[in-house]
Amino acid sequence: MLETKTINENIDELAAVLAGTEDKSLIADFFTDIFTPAERADIAARWALIKALNKKNPQRKIAKDLGLSLCKITRGSKELRKPNSALARMLQKLDAL
Repeated sequence: MLETKTINENIDELAAVLAGTEDKSLIADFFTDIFTPAERADIAARWALIKALNKKNPQRKIAKDLGLSLCKITRGSKELRKPNSALARMLQKLDAL
């Protein structure tokens, strides 16, 4: 397992590369190449979870619709409520599209 410092350095580098890439197709292809189908499905489900929470859908309905545990949904809800939440800011970017 990578050390926390190395993990953070790699995440920061990847974030910089993605932030500088305007080609959505390239990013989608990158996700297909770097993540397994199961990892992509997990990422997609977590994004769907955040969007559903933002629409004020009940947590039990989200759990049923997305097949996610209430624990994951509660975590997402807590993250959305944090001051200056990165999840909330990303949803604002989605709304701006």
